Amino acid sequence: MPTRHFGLILSPADWRALAARLQGAGARFLIAPQTRFAGQAGEQSTLFVLDPSGNALEFKAFADDAMIFAR
Repeated sequence: MPTRHFGLILSPADWRALAARLQGAGARFLIAPQTRFAGQAGEQSTLFVLDPSGNALEFKAFADDAMIFAR
């Protein structure tokens, strides 16, 4: 994401629940829920939304927490 943002790492189950809740509420995503790098080191589920003040927020989950900083 080429903008300043705050990020939070969730467990995969919590990330899926949040993504479903945001989608159900009609949230407008900067980046819709998706899985990046599937099957590779660093595989992650991610989504970006704006908070009510316009700050970009990233929520992500890793398939393997050991891969958080993998390249």
